[in-house]
Amino acid sequence: MHSKLKLYVLVALIMALGIGLIAYKHFALGFPLLPDDKKSVWTIEAKIDFVARGDPVIVSFALPAETPSTVIMEEEFASSDYGFTELSSPSGRRAQWSKRAASGHQTAYYRVSVYETDPTIPASPPAADLPIEPGKPEFDEVMKTAATTFLDQVRSKSANTEIFTRELITALNSETPNQNQGLLLNEKSSEDSKTHLIINLLALEGIGARIVRGLYLEDGRRRQSLTNFVEVYIGNQWLLFNQNTGKIGKPEDFLIWQRGDESLLDVIGGKNSQISFSIIRNVHPTRTLVLRDSMNKQAGIIDFSIYSLPIEQQNAFKIILLLPIGALIVVIMRLLIGIRTSGTFMPILIALALIQTTLLTGIVIFLTVVGTGLLIRSYLSQLNLLFVARISAVIIVVIAIMASISILSNKLGLDQAMTVTFFPMIILSWTIERMSVLWEEDGPREVFIQGGGSLLTAIIAYLFMTNRTVEYLTFNFPELMLVNLALILILGQYTGYRLSELYRFHSLERRNVSGKP
Repeated sequence: MHSKLKLYVLVALIMALGIGLIAYKHFALGFPLLPDDKKSVWTIEAKIDFVARGDPVIVSFALPAETPSTVIMEEEFASSDYGFTELSSPSGRRAQWSKRAASGHQTAYYRVSVYETDPTIPASPPAADLPIEPGKPEFDEVMKTAATTFLDQVRSKSANTEIFTRELITALNSETPNQNQGLLLNEKSSEDSKTHLIINLLALEGIGARIVRGLYLEDGRRRQSLTNFVEVYIGNQWLLFNQNTGKIGKPEDFLIWQRGDESLLDVIGGKNSQISFSIIRNVHPTRTLVLRDSMNKQAGIIDFSIYSLPIEQQNAFKIILLLPIGALIVVIMRLLIGIRTSGTFMPILIALALIQTTLLTGIVIFLTVVGTGLLIRSYLSQLNLLFVARISAVIIVVIAIMASISILSNKLGLDQAMTVTFFPMIILSWTIERMSVLWEEDGPREVFIQGGGSLLTAIIAYLFMTNRTVEYLTFNFPELMLVNLALILILGQYTGYRLSELYRFHSLERRNVSGKP
C-alpha cells in the first residue's frame, strides 16, 4: 500500500506539473491550443505632410503605446534626409524628425504592425495611473451659468458618477438641444472642442477625465483620422466613453493611439501640417505571433526550450515528440484491450515508418519485407547456422529486399515506395527472426496473431501521430510528455481483465448465470 501511495503522489505531481506548464503557456503567454488559430495583424501607415519655410525643422509625433491587449510587432520610420530620434516622455513615446534647413512640401512616414492578444482584457490603463486633481476650468459668466444649469439637470437624472457621465454625453449629443446645451455647443464646434467641453464639465463636478485618441481598424481604408474618446476616472479605474454616444468600453477593432492632452503632431519650422492614416489587414497564425513576442520578451520557458534550437534539430524533434503518443497507444492496446504484439516498441517503429511512406504503401511494404524474410529465414534454418550468423544473414537479406523494392518502384514511378529505407532495418530483421522462432515453437497461428496485433497497433498509433492537432500539441506543448508519463504510470498498475479477456470468457459467464456447468 505504501508503494502505491508513493506512486499516486508521484503521478499527481507529474500530472500537475505538465498541466500547469501547458496552462501557463496558453493563458499567460497566449499559445493557442488549436493549429488553425489565426489573428488579424493590422499594418497602419501614418503620413505626415507639411510645408517647410526654409528654417530648421523639428517634427514631433506621438507614437502608440503597447498595452496588455495589443502587441506592437514592428515599427518603421521613413523621411527624406531627416535625422530621427525616438523620445520618451511622461505622456508616452514620441518620434522626432529634424533637419537643419528645408523648404517646400515635406513628407514623413511612420508604419506600425499591431495585433490584439486578448479582446477580453480591458483597454484602460491600470488603476495605479491616478489622475491629477482636476482644476476648475475658466468660463465667462454666461457660459458658467449655462454649464452650472446644465450640470444640475444631468445630476438630477443620475445616481452615480458613471451614470452621470453617460447622461452628460447623451444630453450634449441630443438632436433637440435646449438653450443651455446650444450655448455650450456652438455651430462651429469641432470634435476636439466637444472633447474638451466634456472634460471641462466633468472637472466642474470634480471628476478627473482626459482625452483619448484612437483609430478604427478597417481593412483597406485610406486617409483616416483619429477619433476622440473620453476616459474618466471612476471607482479607482479608468473607463472609456464614446463622446458621441456615451457607450462605455473600447469598441471592437479600435486601436488606442494616445492618451492625454499632449498634441498628436507638432511641427516647428513648417506650416499647413496634416496627418492621415492608411490601414491594411493581414492574417497570421497565432502561434507564430505569440512565439515571436515571447522570444522578444525573452520569456524563460521559451528561451530554454525547443524553439531555441536550430531549425534542423526542431524538425527532428517534431518526430521524436510523437513517440510518447505511440507509447501511450501501445500501453492501452496491450494492457486494456489485450492485443498481443511482437515486442513493445515494434508497433511504434512501424508507425514511424508508416508516417514516411503513407499508410497503404507502408503496409504493403511491411507485409512484403516480413513475408519474404520469413520464407528466406525458413530456408536458412535448414542450414543449421548459429544464431549470430543467422540474424546477420537475415539483415543482409532485408537490405537486399529493400534495395530491390526501391529500384523497382523507381522504374515504375512510385515515389512513395522509394521511402522504404526509412524502415528500421535492424528491427525488421529481428522481427523476422522472432517470428521464425515463434513459428517453430508455437506455430503459424501465433505468428499471425502477434504480427497482426503489431500492425493493428501501429496503424492506430499512426492515425493519432499524423493528426494535425496532435502534431501541433506535441511540438508546441512538449510538457504533454509529462501528462503521457503520468497516464502510463497509472495504467501500469492495472491488473484487471483486458477487453479481449472479457469477450473470451463471455460464454463462461452466461453458463454461470444459467446455472449450467
